[in-house]
Amino acid sequence: MAEDNQQDDIEITPGSKEFGKMVFRLNNPVNAENVSVLNYNGAELEQIQDGVYAQPAFVSDDFNLFFIVTQLIGDDWIVAFSKAKIENDNEITDLSDPIPTGEGLNMLGQVSADDANNLLSYFGTLVDAKRGEWRLIE
Repeated sequence: MAEDNQQDDIEITPGSKEFGKMVFRLNNPVNAENVSVLNYNGAELEQIQDGVYAQPAFVSDDFNLFFIVTQLIGDDWIVAFSKAKIENDNEITDLSDPIPTGEGLNMLGQVSADDANNLLSYFGTLVDAKRGEWRLIE
């Protein structure tokens, strides 16, 4: 029986292949009244289409990562990432398909470990405030 509980105690480390399979699930649906609690680094989530919110997470000349918040897995609201193309310094012309939260953080960690750690801390504050939790994609 102890072996059954062992799997729950496994720590998945940021930067690892396993962490790339993690998603951040919100405990409540996002709406106009509560969307501001997810603001990061002075930026606000904007509704880009019905039930889909986005905001910059990391923007540089070579790599851009945006939060995408939507219902991606059944009825669960997920904070995922999307790579963005930015033209003319401020025009977002394309967002990639959603990237699992852990995979996006791993990608960012290759570009800027400090920014990846800041984002990881942001997710930690959401967990502490009981706004969401990490889940492993099967």
